[in-house]
Amino acid sequence: MESFAEVREYIQSKFELFHDEPFIIGFEYELDGGRRQNMFLAELKNVDGRRYLRVETTVVPLTQIEAEKCLRINQVQRIGYLAVGDLDGEAYIKMCENIPYRTLNLEELTYHLGHIAQRADRFEEVVGEGEDFS
Repeated sequence: MESFAEVREYIQSKFELFHDEPFIIGFEYELDGGRRQNMFLAELKNVDGRRYLRVETTVVPLTQIEAEKCLRINQVQRIGYLAVGDLDGEAYIKMCENIPYRTLNLEELTYHLGHIAQRADRFEEVVGEGEDFS
C-alpha cells in the first residue's frame, strides 16, 4: 500500500466508515464477545517528508487512570504506544501506532488493526472495570 487512498479503499471494503475526511477515517472494529473498538486511521508526514499511517483508538478518559501508570504501560508496550487526545472536549488515553508506508501491506495493516483494537479493549476493560468506553 502506497497511499491513504489505497488504505481507505481497503477499509471501506471491510467496514462502514462513521468518519471520512481526506486524510482521516474512522470505523468500528468488532472484537470477540461483541465488544467494539472505534478505530481511526490518519496519514502523517514527518519533517523529512516520509509518510506514515497512524492507527489509533480511544481507550479510557484520562481521569480513569494516573499518568504515571500510563508511562509505565508505555515502557512495556511492544507494539503501539499510549497518548492523550481530546474526544468531545474530554481528554482520553489513546493507543496509537505509526506505520511507515514503505513497509505497509495488507497483512501488516490487518495485524496492527487487530492488535491495537484488542490491546486497547483489554486495557479499557481492566481500567474501566468492564465498561466499553469507545
